[in-house]
Amino acid sequence: MSMAATCLMLLTLALRASLIIPLVYGSDNDSDKQALVAFKKSLTDPDNALQSWDGSGNPCNWTNIYCKNNRVTTVMLGHTNLGGHLVPELGGLSALEYLSVFNNKIEGTIPAELGNLEKLQVLGLSENQLSGGIPPSLGNLKSLNLLLLDSNRLTGEVPSEIANLPNLNRANFSNNIDLCWNFWPTPTFVGNYTLCK
Repeated sequence: MSMAATCLMLLTLALRASLIIPLVYGSDNDSDKQALVAFKKSLTDPDNALQSWDGSGNPCNWTNIYCKNNRVTTVMLGHTNLGGHLVPELGGLSALEYLSVFNNKIEGTIPAELGNLEKLQVLGLSENQLSGGIPPSLGNLKSLNLLLLDSNRLTGEVPSEIANLPNLNRANFSNNIDLCWNFWPTPTFVGNYTLCK
């Protein structure tokens, strides 16, 4: 094979690689974008906190979104006057480390799909109007070290799976309607109407 043919072949391979690599990264980024757009559609946003979430461009450039390596790692929506509910699509944010939507008017249940977020370290859902039980799938969050579910309308027992989270340093379930767990310290449940005995 001549030198020119070898150079042409190497150039062709390099071009193909340069086209494939962005597609791989782009597909992950596109799935992040789709999950965030689905979340926005489920919300009311009277203060336009999500105005930049228009479905176009890179979600890493949207307000209250932070990324590493072009993947969404942080969603910080605390105290933004949002209403609506959490959506199962949030479980598709596979690089997510921090999800915080505290002090809003989010209602409905906690989607079981949040248990798919293997890299999640902080889940802050405090001071909303969430109801129903805590999904046992949250016991899959092996990287979780902070779980804040206080001041909602949650009911039932805290799933025993949460006791096995190896990195969980702090959890707060206080000020819910009727949430309990026999093996959790009582101060964690202050303000609940009843506690399991």
